[in-house]
Amino acid sequence: MLKTKKSRKVAVAMSGGVDSSVAAAMMVEQGFEVIGLTMQLYDSGRVTASGSKTCCAGQDIYDAKRVSDKLGIKHYTLDYEKRFLDNVIKDFADSYANGITPIPCIRCNQKMKFRDLLNTSLDLGADFLVTGHYASIKGKDDDIALYRAKDISRDQSYFLFATPHEVLKNISFPLGDLTKKETRDYAKKMNLAISDKPESQDICFVQSTAKRGYREIVQKLRPDVKKSGDIIHVNGKLMGKHDGLDSFTVGQRRGLGVISSDGTPLYVTKIDSEENNIYVGSQNDMAIRKFNISELVWLDKKNQNIDRIKEIDVQLSSEHITQKASISLQEFNQASISLNEPNYRVAPGQACVVYDNDRVLGGGWISGELSL
Repeated sequence: MLKTKKSRKVAVAMSGGVDSSVAAAMMVEQGFEVIGLTMQLYDSGRVTASGSKTCCAGQDIYDAKRVSDKLGIKHYTLDYEKRFLDNVIKDFADSYANGITPIPCIRCNQKMKFRDLLNTSLDLGADFLVTGHYASIKGKDDDIALYRAKDISRDQSYFLFATPHEVLKNISFPLGDLTKKETRDYAKKMNLAISDKPESQDICFVQSTAKRGYREIVQKLRPDVKKSGDIIHVNGKLMGKHDGLDSFTVGQRRGLGVISSDGTPLYVTKIDSEENNIYVGSQNDMAIRKFNISELVWLDKKNQNIDRIKEIDVQLSSEHITQKASISLQEFNQASISLNEPNYRVAPGQACVVYDNDRVLGGGWISGELSL
């Protein structure tokens, strides 16, 4: 959704990558007064020394400043390192310690970009905040809604479900109708130095070149995860020992350290953080049809009080695959989901996002007991 009538001053979240840079360039071309804002989220010296592809640190802040200078806009770097640690990285570590698989990008959008950064934008006099996400916002007032991007292969609406309905009117995603190629072509047309810059990695604060990767971060913040425990087959047989819950996620097949007697592939079916045990089984043991979601964010204002919605689409991972299901809204920001067909990769801690075709109705975090 493009806001033009009364909106003349905008802030753009600039990570130093091609997407946010093009979003800023588009706003300049359309005649807005533009402010570039870059969140410094973690120690830039440590990250740049690693040589990994990241965002919001070191070289990326420099790139955002270069693009801002090229476009002739003001640019500010905001020290959000402590906020990012408290709201995203600690949540990431706690999730692994509790036996669930986190999605830090959603937490960052929810608690950093569309809360802290948005509030800063409004305090600076901007009418709305622009980001380089591939998604769309359409409608106005109670009918305003979040939609998938035109290019489904780039769609990021799954990572945006936790953006409250009342916030949608204050943000804009100008790349929603573009493909990645069109975005890079636009950057080249504007002669932006980052037009061929590689994509950032999925988890920006995890060094891809580090031997221990995310486990180093988890163990530093939650040393209790290093406690060894049992690996148990769903039939009750003791299979072996593990050296920490943070080595495992539900659905994991490789690196389990145990094998079945008949050579059948084993998968992690459950992580019991209270007893410090890992459960494994066959692929059939992973079949799930019913589960709950917590921290429900419901964006469909017309169906706030409906008891049950049938034939909706749900997306259960960052892959752009949906399946048919029904949802029952409950109290305390919770809902129950019933899939029409079993899914073999339902993992606690992942997001379940609910769609009506391309429109995001809402979503929440997979939690509680999973069952067939």
